[in-house]
Amino acid sequence: MPVNDPIADMLTRIRNALIAGHPATQVPATGVLLDVCRVLLREGFIAGFELVERPVQNEIRIHLKYGPHGERVIRSIKRESRPGRRLYSSIKDLKPLLRGMGCYVLSTPKGVLSDRESRAQNVGGEVLCSIW
Repeated sequence: MPVNDPIADMLTRIRNALIAGHPATQVPATGVLLDVCRVLLREGFIAGFELVERPVQNEIRIHLKYGPHGERVIRSIKRESRPGRRLYSSIKDLKPLLRGMGCYVLSTPKGVLSDRESRAQNVGGEVLCSIW
């Protein structure tokens, strides 16, 4: 069944897998989802990801990250901008999430970036999700 919002679907699959304690989860592969996975890996929220070749639709296997005692690294992951309500932010309006402990993922003219990377490149854009 086709999904209207693949980013929200990916975030929900990650959230559900973390609650169940699974080591990994899979999502249908798209370019934006691969870019979001790259940001989550760079920011240290996931252990890794890989592209799984399938005959009809490729998938992304996301390896989730847990602490030394099995605690979740991702406490909250939330979709900010939705298809019915887009949320854009300039770089001056984008404040650090939890004083830098969390991050926003933005879709900018320079690609999908975290809020730290977008501040460094001085570019704003659509706030896709928040994670901490």
